[in-house]
Amino acid sequence: MSERAAPFYCPYCGDEDLRPSEEGHGAWECASCNRAFRLSFLGLLAKGLQRDHDEGGSTA
Repeated sequence: MSERAAPFYCPYCGDEDLRPSEEGHGAWECASCNRAFRLSFLGLLAKGLQRDHDEGGSTA
């Protein structure tokens, strides 16, 4: 099983100075804006992504 991806930017200030928080799984701390936040996976969408078939079609 692979590890989960880490966030690259703070969702509040956009800075990259993030560290895992001691609060548990999915919790992160931003040293720049001094905020803590948690990321979690909610689940898959029932319908999935719906693409418009006319998008990027031929020029005929």
